[in-house]
Amino acid sequence: MALTVDGRPALVAAVGHLNLEGTEPLDPEARFYAYSITKTFLAIAVLRLAEQGHLGLDDRLQAILPETPVDEPVTLRQVLNHTAGLPDYGSMAEYNEALRADPGAPWTSDQFLTRTLRLGVRFAAGRSWAYSNIGFLLVRLVIERITQQPMPDALADLVFRPAGLRQTFVAESLADGHALTPGYSAALDDDGDLRDVSHRYHPGWVAHGVAISTAPDLARAMEHLLTGRLLDEPSMAAMLTAVPVPDRHPLVVRPAYGLGLMVDLASPYGLVAGHAGGGPGYSAAAFHVPDVVGHRLTSVALVNRDRPDLGMELAFALVDAFAARNEVPRPT
Repeated sequence: MALTVDGRPALVAAVGHLNLEGTEPLDPEARFYAYSITKTFLAIAVLRLAEQGHLGLDDRLQAILPETPVDEPVTLRQVLNHTAGLPDYGSMAEYNEALRADPGAPWTSDQFLTRTLRLGVRFAAGRSWAYSNIGFLLVRLVIERITQQPMPDALADLVFRPAGLRQTFVAESLADGHALTPGYSAALDDDGDLRDVSHRYHPGWVAHGVAISTAPDLARAMEHLLTGRLLDEPSMAAMLTAVPVPDRHPLVVRPAYGLGLMVDLASPYGLVAGHAGGGPGYSAAAFHVPDVVGHRLTSVALVNRDRPDLGMELAFALVDAFAARNEVPRPT
């Protein structure tokens, strides 16, 4: 876990163990898959390219990627805020069967696109909201096309180095998994037993790519982003212009989604923004909370177990604990 208060590190801590036997303590700076927090990094990269004049948020995807198999006209903004109507592969039986059959041999980008997009669009672009990992694969391809760099190099140049992230990189191979703390899952096997997936699960199964990071690095990234040190003011305004999400969430009052950011439009702590992520072996969350009893917090929790929303629960629990500890008692 990591917590910053008014921009200064207040907590870097680890609870629990890196092995199932409970004999080896977890390192406070252990590396984890950030999973969908990577979407925030991709969105930052697009916005920085827009600031440099290389593209516009309302450019049509097809203008940048004319070979894309997406038939309906959609804009980059719609892809980034999940209003493009694109399908997703997460619940596809074909995807889950292929993953379990060979966790070390992911689909190619073309296979992800072909097999997912044949499901058809969910709705006309701009008419509703639906989360789509395949949309962020297209964002990755846009970044690679504009920069003429592979995604790991592009994100290093556009995001990681400008934010001062020294322990964060995009994983490309099973060998990159050797940098991870062990992550435990029962999702890849039939017997229900927890097993370390760090050397078995190929990062290519995350179509848009996945970053490996630490709690302190993710706290630094969100703090830099949400305090305006990575993007200019118009870009931040665009990123935080959020579309209401037609789903409820027990940890969010009014769920919404900006450009690569999960947003709570009605939190008692102000406009809370960040991202959560999860997949085999890991659960992650990193959120910026602007006003907790007069203080600005960034809270991160990374878990080496793949229980849904566990990282998010812990990140928000840190915020609530800070509020309870520092709140001035009201006069009776």
